[in-house]
Amino acid sequence: MSSQSSDTPAKAVEHWNRTKSLMWVTLVIWFIFSFGVHFFVNQLNTITFIGFPLGFYMAAQGSLIAFVVLTFWYSSKQNQIDEECGMAED
Repeated sequence: MSSQSSDTPAKAVEHWNRTKSLMWVTLVIWFIFSFGVHFFVNQLNTITFIGFPLGFYMAAQGSLIAFVVLTFWYSSKQNQIDEECGMAED
């Protein structure tokens, strides 16, 4: 019983550290698509994608698609972390 109680705090710390890392990666990706793309929209407009300027496409569609993909990716990775650390819900 003592070995199990010593594993639980270690697993909790590992879970929290991995969750924090995932959160920071997600926030950086979110920042890039929220502000970075829109900040460089004039430079991106020199490139065309499917007949539209890339800056317009990324502002109108690309960022929204990236956010939806980011949400599902984050959920999947967090579930994986939860299962590996023994914190998953049934």
